[in-house]
Amino acid sequence: MIDDMLRTPEAIRDAERWTAHNYHPLPVVVSSAEGSWLTDVDGRRYLDCLAGYSALNFGHRHPTLIAAAHAQLDRLTLTSRAFIHDQFADFCRELAELCRKDLVLPMNTGAEAVETGIKVARKWGYQVKGVAPGQANIVVAEGNFHGRTTTIVSFSTDPDARADFGPFTPGFTVVPYGDLAALTAAIDENTVAVLLEPIQGEQGVVVPPEGYLPGVRRVCTERNVLFIADEIQSGLGRTGDTFACDHEGVTPDMYLLGKALGGGIVPVSAVAANADVLGVLRPGQHGSTFGGNPLACAVATEVVRLLATGEFQRRSTELGARLHAGLRSLVGRGLVAVRGRGLWAGLDIDPSLMSGREACERLAERGVLAKDTHGATIRLAPPLVITEEEIDHAVAQLAAVLAG
Repeated sequence: MIDDMLRTPEAIRDAERWTAHNYHPLPVVVSSAEGSWLTDVDGRRYLDCLAGYSALNFGHRHPTLIAAAHAQLDRLTLTSRAFIHDQFADFCRELAELCRKDLVLPMNTGAEAVETGIKVARKWGYQVKGVAPGQANIVVAEGNFHGRTTTIVSFSTDPDARADFGPFTPGFTVVPYGDLAALTAAIDENTVAVLLEPIQGEQGVVVPPEGYLPGVRRVCTERNVLFIADEIQSGLGRTGDTFACDHEGVTPDMYLLGKALGGGIVPVSAVAANADVLGVLRPGQHGSTFGGNPLACAVATEVVRLLATGEFQRRSTELGARLHAGLRSLVGRGLVAVRGRGLWAGLDIDPSLMSGREACERLAERGVLAKDTHGATIRLAPPLVITEEEIDHAVAQLAAVLAG
C-alpha cells in the first residue's frame, strides 16, 4: 500500500531529475488512456480536457486510427522521400481535397509546417511577386504562437519564448491581433505573406472580431500577398468546422496543419496550397527524412476520412454549444470571461481567487485535466468524442473549484 502511494511522486521526481525543465507539468503520471479518459499509475481516472493541445481531437486510441497504425506497422514504417511508398499518394490527394487545394507537402511537427510556410512564402515572393533578393517580409500578430524554433520565436511577443534566444531572424513585422487597419498599414511592396492563427490558442483561445478574417483575405488579394492560416490547433474539427477560417467563409492561400492530423499516434504536419504557391519548390530545396513516412500517412489518411464524414465537426458544434453554455453560467461566479468556438474555450478566472495554475491543480484533484496560460487563464479543449455527461461533469468540477 505504501509502495503504491509512493509510485507517483517517485516517477515525478525521476522525470524532474533526468529531463531539462522546459515544461511544468501537473503532478499526474499517466499510464493508459481510452477515449476522453486518462488513467494514472495508481489507477485513478481523469477526464482529459486538453487533448494534447488538440492533437487528440479523436480521443485516445481511436479504434479506426489504432487499426490503421497496427496494419501499417506490420508492413512498412519508413522509406524516406528518396522513394515513393504506397500510402503517400492517397494521403496527399485526400488531404488536398479536404483543404480544397492542389498540393500538399507533408512534414512532421507544427513548427516544421510553419517553417515550411515561411520558406515557401519567401521563395514565392522572390520568384513570382518579384521582391528584391533578401528583402521579403511577413506580417504577423501580437500574441501569436506558431512554435519555438529560432526563426519562429524571432516574431513572438512572449518574453518566455524570446528571452536569451537571440540573435533573431529578421523579416517579420508584428501588428496587434484583430486590428485590420494596422495590418493593412504594415504591408509594403516587399511583403510576401500575412501569417495568422484564425483563433489564437496559446494566448487564451482568442477569437478575432467578426469580419477580421474576411478583411485580411480581401487585403491580401488586393496587395498580392499570401494569406497563411496556421490551423495547427484550430483546424481539423476543433471549432465546429473543418477549419476555423470556414466560420467566416474565408479560404487562405496556404493552410498549416498538424497536431490532430497524426490522430494522437504519430507526429504529422502538412502545408496545403495551390500549385502556383507550393509549386515554387524544386527537389533538394526543402525536405524532411520522416516527412510523409508510411506510418504517418496511413494514420493521417484515416484522420482525413473521419473528417470527411462531417461527424466530428457536428459533434464539436453541438457539444461545444453545451460546453459554452455551462461555462457562461459561471461568469460572475469566479469566471470573468469565456471565449472560444466549438469544443475550445479560454476562461479568465478572477485573479483574486486563484491563478490559472492553481485552478488546474484543483481540477486535477477532482479528476479533470486542463492547462493554464498567461496568469489567470485556463484552456479547455476536450476530445471531440466527449459526451454530454462528461461535459456537464467537467463544468460541475470547475464550478466546485471556483466556489472554493
